[in-house]
Amino acid sequence: MDSFPILAALILITFATWFISSRQRRKNLPPGPFPLPIVGNMLQLGTQPHESFAKLSKKYGPLMSVHLGSLYTVIVSSPEMAKEVMQKYGQVFSGRTIAQAMEACDHNKISIAFLPVEGEWRDMRKICKEQMFSNQSMEDSQDLRKQKLQQLLDYAHKCSDEGRAIDINEAAFITTLNLMSATLFSLQATEFDSEVTMEFKEIIEGVASIVGIPNFADFFPILRPFDPQGVKHRADVYFGRLLGLIEGYLNERIQFRKNNPNAPKKDDFLETTVDILEANDYKLKTHHFTHLMLDLFVAGSETSTAGIEWIMEELMSHPDKMAKVKAELKSVMGENKIVDESQMPNLPYLHAVVKESMRLHPPGPLLLPRKAGSDQVVNGYLIPKGSQVLINVWAVGRDESVWKNADRFEPERFLGQKTDFKGQDYELLPFGSGRRVCPGLPLANRMLHTVTATLVHNFDWKLEQPDASDAERLGALFGFVVRRAKPLKIIPFKK
Repeated sequence: MDSFPILAALILITFATWFISSRQRRKNLPPGPFPLPIVGNMLQLGTQPHESFAKLSKKYGPLMSVHLGSLYTVIVSSPEMAKEVMQKYGQVFSGRTIAQAMEACDHNKISIAFLPVEGEWRDMRKICKEQMFSNQSMEDSQDLRKQKLQQLLDYAHKCSDEGRAIDINEAAFITTLNLMSATLFSLQATEFDSEVTMEFKEIIEGVASIVGIPNFADFFPILRPFDPQGVKHRADVYFGRLLGLIEGYLNERIQFRKNNPNAPKKDDFLETTVDILEANDYKLKTHHFTHLMLDLFVAGSETSTAGIEWIMEELMSHPDKMAKVKAELKSVMGENKIVDESQMPNLPYLHAVVKESMRLHPPGPLLLPRKAGSDQVVNGYLIPKGSQVLINVWAVGRDESVWKNADRFEPERFLGQKTDFKGQDYELLPFGSGRRVCPGLPLANRMLHTVTATLVHNFDWKLEQPDASDAERLGALFGFVVRRAKPLKIIPFKK
């Protein structure tokens, strides 16, 4: 490839960075470290940007500005500032900066995660809240999820009988993927110990991996036409494959409905989608639903997988907490192997464990980026139109001024008080808040609790490598979600 266009682009970036930063220094912008030419503050991020931002915020404050290449970014690191941005000025900051990977198959123009907060977006949110993830819908599809939990239990029994370890990340991924596919499609996406049905798993992992790759074109938009790392090309492939599968399932259901008009309806989202399309009550088209299901599959499976693995990691590291969860589950479930979702309100300590793990290990520590739709003064500082805004929920969860013993795993802190992660308490926001709160939160909440309950209630556990160092055991990888660098492998056994 001719290098002249890229060289010219870099020269333009250098000049633009200098010009913009010199202009902005004259404004009342949030404080932050001085940017270097071209790269801005990117060299200060390291491999764990959320941790680096947290350290910088201790010096520059809870509303801090950095330059990520040519992308001016404001970092929010306190509950008070998060509430300002997400609630008080939620409309101003409801836009999104779009990563190049999300332009694959025009996903950014159709996805509920990226659409402007208006007509089509409102219709999709209404469908999610009132039909797809309503309490009644969740209850109707509970038996489908129980079947998938039974498959996890059967797999764990098999591993226990053979004395072999379970890779919790892989087991949680397969289970959450199947829980999602059961709720959405009434089908099985993949299986344990099988290579036959791995296509869905391979595609989901491919989408998540390409979305999580740091892409120079995101930090230097002038490079986007060149796609120097091939991110957009690979994203088109993975997104296209996943959308093709989803479209196939939807078309099969539509055809089945035509051929069997009197057949009983299934309790899944495909059935709801066909009803909506036939009624034509919304201005939504088929592609809105296929892209919505793509969002739910990728985000739901990845975040729930990471969440379950961190929960089990913390319980393995704190045997006293594990014992408390087991005792509570025993008192509520008795000899039943699979927890009934209606029993969840009777498990306060399990809820506390999940909340505490989400506080310490939010799967998306910076949430999805927001974008200022206009100039806005927040806490006395100007956030210019077009600025990227990141909410560092990891930093908020580790803030000693907010949480006593912030770095310690203490589920008891949540007992007897109402703090939750459903978007109303700004000190605990693993799923976001306001207009942009995760639409799949009701399903994710159930999956985190029921998968954990199934694993903890039915077995005792021991580490496959009990002598692993803390660095090996607790290392993390930053990407689409933050997960353990080394998968948690533990052996189930019955006393």
